[in-house]
Amino acid sequence: MSNPHFYPIGTSGQAWGTAELAQWRACQVRQRSYADDVLPRIEMLRARFDVVPYGEVTYGEERFPLFAIRSRGWDSALPGVLVTGGVHGYETSGVLGALRFLEARADNFAGRVNLLVVPCVSPWAYERVQRWNFDALDPNRSFRPDSPAQESAALMRLVEPLRGQFTVHIDLHETTDTDESEYRPAVAARDGQPFAPGTIPDGFYLVDDTANPQPAFQQAIIAAVEWVTHIAPADAQGGIIGSPLVAHGVIHYAMTALGLCAGISGARYTTTTEVYPDSPRATPEQCIAAQVAAVCAGVEFACR
Repeated sequence: MSNPHFYPIGTSGQAWGTAELAQWRACQVRQRSYADDVLPRIEMLRARFDVVPYGEVTYGEERFPLFAIRSRGWDSALPGVLVTGGVHGYETSGVLGALRFLEARADNFAGRVNLLVVPCVSPWAYERVQRWNFDALDPNRSFRPDSPAQESAALMRLVEPLRGQFTVHIDLHETTDTDESEYRPAVAARDGQPFAPGTIPDGFYLVDDTANPQPAFQQAIIAAVEWVTHIAPADAQGGIIGSPLVAHGVIHYAMTALGLCAGISGARYTTTTEVYPDSPRATPEQCIAAQVAAVCAGVEFACR
């Protein structure tokens, strides 16, 4: 009997080699444009912020300039806030939420915090609506010394000189139905491991840091987002995506040990947002608004 969860690339039980990687790359189709969707909106922000180039992602003939948006007149006496989006390129509301925050809400915090916002960490993956980068690596498991992921390494170089100046780091993500139908099976196939089916939570949730839990910070964000979209309940095992629920809408991950983006800043208050865009109870607009609400609540917490 065939395995219904076997990924169509590779041989069951064998990790991918060069041929399988090439086959996977050939399946990745450009579906949207970083240059058209993201860069013009960053350019428009130059009137109010410093737009900082921090590197370039290069894959073959394709080159993607990387930009961060930074408060003018950075004041080291103020709390620093780092916002990252698009670490996983297919998580659209992370990119659009970061841009919307800058365009519509960031001025409310002028003179109260220093902002550093990176709206689209992984532009190649943004264009392919893909979780991985060109090398079939997950950037959000690659924030570690000598990172093999260009996107992760570039962001760490940007952030490193400012470590110790951040009070808050909010990393904007989504959990989608394709996590279960595509990406988790792909990981299992790539690594030559069996695929164990899971469930996708219906609603918004947060990932706090196992090594540095900040429950009041997480609940301030949950309370704000709950006005915009619903919060994911626990599954039948009392958890979310295999992790125990530690509070309403909150689970823990070991951010630094797992190489997660939210572990790179040294901030006291860190979180990874997880919007559920495939819910019949949420629209694309609600998903973007939920990300903006999460950022605003996190920044307000830093300003207390």
